[in-house]
Amino acid sequence: MSTTEEAVSYLSSFINRTLHIHIKDGRMFVGQMKCTDRDQNIILSMTHEYRQPSQAEIIKAAERHEAAGLPGNVKVDMRKRFIGLVVVPGEYITKIEAED
Repeated sequence: MSTTEEAVSYLSSFINRTLHIHIKDGRMFVGQMKCTDRDQNIILSMTHEYRQPSQAEIIKAAERHEAAGLPGNVKVDMRKRFIGLVVVPGEYITKIEAED
């Protein structure tokens, strides 16, 4: 089997699998891989976008935590929204994880 055939076979194994794709600005996309192209862009369907909370949200959570008198660190969840079908540009991808 040639290197090209091996690469195609490897990428094909991810079709319809759920991927977690991290990009340079800190966002993460979680969705089903549908295809890719020669520019390394990845198309995901049924996608959710996760992003870090804003500084104002972190401060507000810390104030609530302190007002409640709770010990320990403040936990602030990532923000989530459903975006459906998305093209993730290959040039911005920093990490790809596949769910089992």
